Amino acid sequence: MSEQGFSTRAIHAGYEPDPQTGAVNVPIYASSTFAQDGVGGMRGGFEYARTGNPTRRPLEANLAAIEGGTFGRAFSSGMAATDCLLRSVLRPGDHLVIPNDAYGGTFRLIDKVFTQWGIEHTPAPMGDVAAVRAAIRPNTRLVWVETPTNPLLNIGDIEALSAMAHESGARIVVDNTFASPYLQQPLSLGADVVLHSTTKYLGGHSDVVGGALVTNDEELDTAFAFLQNGAGAVPGPFDAYLTMRGIKTLALRMERHSDNAEKVVDLLTGHPAVERVIYPGLASHPGHAVAARQMRRFGGMVSVRLKGGKQAALDFCSRTRIFTLAESLGGVESLIEHPGAMTHASTAGSELEVPEDLVRLSVGIEDAADLLADIEQALG
Repeated sequence: MSEQGFSTRAIHAGYEPDPQTGAVNVPIYASSTFAQDGVGGMRGGFEYARTGNPTRRPLEANLAAIEGGTFGRAFSSGMAATDCLLRSVLRPGDHLVIPNDAYGGTFRLIDKVFTQWGIEHTPAPMGDVAAVRAAIRPNTRLVWVETPTNPLLNIGDIEALSAMAHESGARIVVDNTFASPYLQQPLSLGADVVLHSTTKYLGGHSDVVGGALVTNDEELDTAFAFLQNGAGAVPGPFDAYLTMRGIKTLALRMERHSDNAEKVVDLLTGHPAVERVIYPGLASHPGHAVAARQMRRFGGMVSVRLKGGKQAALDFCSRTRIFTLAESLGGVESLIEHPGAMTHASTAGSELEVPEDLVRLSVGIEDAADLLADIEQALG
């Protein structure tokens, strides 16, 4: 299906109507085990739901298709996918380069858990290829890229970073959660692995938690499959169903998210209460040219720094009525948060600490006029 358009793949890849019932949606197979036709005689390759499930398998094929990849693996959360990737690629004594503004959960796992196993890491600005190259060591096995980053929306040049990492003998993973497969295709730009928190834009409705890894590398996928089964952090069938349902409307939602975000940025830019608006779609953004080259549009995430410092940021978060004060992102509803006290609290006191005057907006798909009015009154 790779020659078909994105929305066609999102709706159809991985599943055809059930031959017995004609069901156009993948059924929810709520079974923990599967009858075998004799010892070792598995029907359709299924034996136990941790190893494989007939609802999860179509999701994994769908994830691969929409990322332009060959192999897809689904997990119970984005952090489970992150853990599987790190344990598949790294061994004690290895080193990885991470963004100097990485997602707080990723940093916490690496800094607090993997360092205990002898894994070293160095933060570097992913928007500066020379700085990332300088962070590479002889024992570097992985370069971890977010683009746009969470929450400062910095942009990394995936093609340039991939070439640099491969020259150094390292693999490169791109966390594509903020962009989604609709807006950005890292594998086509040289990445070895794409990671998602499918909780976000792929699920899209704030009703399911999940993660994914997609690759074209069969050796890597074999390693992922071993840990997916061996460690068991797999999504249940209902979670897989909900994620597939969300993916079907991804293209439509990302267009609306982007439309609304652009209107929000227009309002915030030049607002007397605002110190700086951070959005890759702005020509003033240092990564704008790269983002315009590797992204279809600029997405629904907007960050803003407020005049008045931390208190002004906290006040803004407390005054919105349509933007819900909550962690996470990528759902149909608009969310607002203070990263320093919420999603990125684990980075406090480290090189990755985020500004205390920063507010992150996940712009939803409500009527734009209502979102703008809500921001106006909250800042007023």
